[in-house]
Amino acid sequence: MEVLMSYLKFFTLAAPLALALLSTPAQAQTTPAEQLAAYVAQSGQPAQAARGQEFFTSKHGKDWSCSTCHTAKPTVDGKHATTGKVIAPMAPAFNAQRFTDAAKTEKWFRRNCNDVVGRECSAAEKADFLSWLLSLKS
Repeated sequence: MEVLMSYLKFFTLAAPLALALLSTPAQAQTTPAEQLAAYVAQSGQPAQAARGQEFFTSKHGKDWSCSTCHTAKPTVDGKHATTGKVIAPMAPAFNAQRFTDAAKTEKWFRRNCNDVVGRECSAAEKADFLSWLLSLKS
């Protein structure tokens, strides 16, 4: 009987937590165009694809550019310069998973901008970059 009471006590305490976890909505999916629109709105200026390409291929005072790992052609696989890990294409037309989760996009912008630029990228830089990637079609 004690074992049964222990189980009941456990399930009484665990059930609300399990229910809360099950009812939590999944990460909201977005489209690359929606993320671009958000960056444009945040920056207050139109995105310029040519500026995005220049940003991607140039060094910004650090050892790497974006193209160091992602290649100058973001329509193909890249490879991390240090780890050698394969990186799927950046351009959404060549990788349907790119820029479909705003939180993941921000995480990677934070990480990569710090490596390449030494700071967080501005909303205008993100908009230009994404505008250029969206201009690349299969």
